[in-house]
Amino acid sequence: MRVNISGIAISIALAVSLTGCATQANKDPLESMNRGIYKFNDTADKAVIKPIAGAYKAVLPSPIRTGVNNFFTNLGTFTSLVNNILQLELGKAMDNAGRLVINSTIGIGGLVDVASMDGVPRHRADFGQTLGKWGVGSGAYLVLPFLGPSTFRDTAGLTVDTLYFDPIQYTNEIRTRNQLRLLQFVDLRSQYLPASDLIDEAALDPYSFTRDAYLQRREQFVTGKVASDAYYDDLDEDDEEEVK
Repeated sequence: MRVNISGIAISIALAVSLTGCATQANKDPLESMNRGIYKFNDTADKAVIKPIAGAYKAVLPSPIRTGVNNFFTNLGTFTSLVNNILQLELGKAMDNAGRLVINSTIGIGGLVDVASMDGVPRHRADFGQTLGKWGVGSGAYLVLPFLGPSTFRDTAGLTVDTLYFDPIQYTNEIRTRNQLRLLQFVDLRSQYLPASDLIDEAALDPYSFTRDAYLQRREQFVTGKVASDAYYDDLDEDDEEEVK
């Protein structure tokens, strides 16, 4: 696997240069534009993406969907492993390396999460978190078309992870690569069907609710500290482990 160091360096430089676009008092200086993109995403989601995700969940049996999710989670373990190393979290890197080996072999390419059955912890990490660990500020809040909530730092991190640290990117066949990414997107969206309905029903302003919850959760992800007024209480086991 060949990594383009110059591309990563450019992404880091871009993230650093753009983090000055927001202050502590105003993390959403682009709110007008962001709300427009949020509205576009919401319309596209309700018209196309959500029905596809619902059909995916209704048609495929639960064991198959679990296997698909396990497969993509296993691929993501490699991305986390690279970022564990970049953050000098070598203990977590060893755990993720063990998970990757176990699930890729005994787990039939990651379709079965044998590592979790054996009690091997999973430590999620991404390059946006890595930049935060290196002292790069989050920058302005940003809503990405189709992808949703982000910040300038997390957008740069997502770019690096996707182009350089994601095993899917190294699939030689472009058509297969695109099909994998589409399946991954639909599988991820299907998992958040109940949560999206809850936000629409409970929040007076879904945009503000989503923004504040995202920023708080990412801050916790980078610092390991949970805000006392956090907008979420559904931390999974991996998130809880990060704050211990």
